[in-house]
Amino acid sequence: MSSSARVETRPAMGPEGVVLAVLLAISFSHFLNDTMQSLLPAIYPTLKSKFTLSFGQIGLLTFVFQVTASLLQPVVGMITDKRPQPFSLSVGMGFTMLGLVMLSRAGSFPMLLLAAGMIGIGSSIFHPESSRVARLSSGGRHGLAQSVFQVGGNFGTAIGPLLAAFIVVPHGQGSIIWFSAIALLGMVVLGLVGRWYQNRMAMNARRPRAGLHPHETLPRMKVIMTMTILIALVFSKFFYLASISSYYTFYLIHRFGLSIQNAQLLLFVFLGAAALGTVIGGPIGDRIGRKVVIWVSILGVLPFTLVLPYVDLGWTIVLSFIIGFVLSSAMPAMIVYAQELVPGRVGLISGLFFGLAFGMGGLGAAAIGVVADHYGITVTYELCSVLPVIGLLAMFLPHIQVERVGVVAQDKQG
Repeated sequence: MSSSARVETRPAMGPEGVVLAVLLAISFSHFLNDTMQSLLPAIYPTLKSKFTLSFGQIGLLTFVFQVTASLLQPVVGMITDKRPQPFSLSVGMGFTMLGLVMLSRAGSFPMLLLAAGMIGIGSSIFHPESSRVARLSSGGRHGLAQSVFQVGGNFGTAIGPLLAAFIVVPHGQGSIIWFSAIALLGMVVLGLVGRWYQNRMAMNARRPRAGLHPHETLPRMKVIMTMTILIALVFSKFFYLASISSYYTFYLIHRFGLSIQNAQLLLFVFLGAAALGTVIGGPIGDRIGRKVVIWVSILGVLPFTLVLPYVDLGWTIVLSFIIGFVLSSAMPAMIVYAQELVPGRVGLISGLFFGLAFGMGGLGAAAIGVVADHYGITVTYELCSVLPVIGLLAMFLPHIQVERVGVVAQDKQG
């Protein structure tokens, strides 16, 4: 059998085209969701000071949040592949709101851990189904839809530190409860999206359905090997990102003597660059192939990560922008690539990859916290700088060509 697969689609017309209102609504909901979730790492300096936490405890907070998200997401994806749950999106947002309320009132480290876990559960419910909605509304332009969906989350993640700097830092931990209003807005928007999703599923159920035939896809062992490589690339990407999102403010404060607010503003620069990279990655993958985007993104960032720990503040800002932009362009390409590799399992693949992203980030944050406690935050960044070398594995990914010639995706041998 061929070691490559050709996935064929056609830009759909009329009702089959991109449903822009739904795509923008799910992206906006992702923005709201990740804005709230990014508040937790953004207020780490405040929590560290108030509760006298060690870096190891900071890492444990991230670990609890991201592991609760990562372990549940593939489970949610498998369940919803078999039985879609349109209104589970609002339920997930509700868990996030509950976690924020608990975080605003927490008086001890165990309560902080419980709040972090609730926020993680909200993420685990939200991401698989919302990614499916993005694909349903894509009109066959899956890379574009995944980028639009993910960029909402990335901009939310970038805005979180700004809100923390200008609201939580001046007004204290209790002000976190104000963000529950964002969650209520999100629940309303997601309720409307859920109604469209329910109607779309009912409409699709009445249609004859063309599907992907097993003999037209890659051999099973080739799929397993490819998924293993993708998981290794996710590890490289998100373990390194954990060093930035959880500890970059501490690094800037320690290395350059910045204030908490100024450090959070520079974290926003990095996260904003990551959002821009996400916008670019999906559409470019639609045009030139997802493997090229994955290769350039993961491995291409290596020279910049290697230099980052040794430059002054000005170059640190420039390099962090470049790293955020280049590294984040891979995620939309990786998810759509995996969805094309394992057709018909959108929820499982989305849950697996978003879950791995959170899980690898959580493990990375916990490990980095321990290293930082023992050897210092600067040494930690020097060690993490070599992680993108794992990007060399991208050379073993099979080619998946995309030609737009059929209304429903169909695999043929390349």
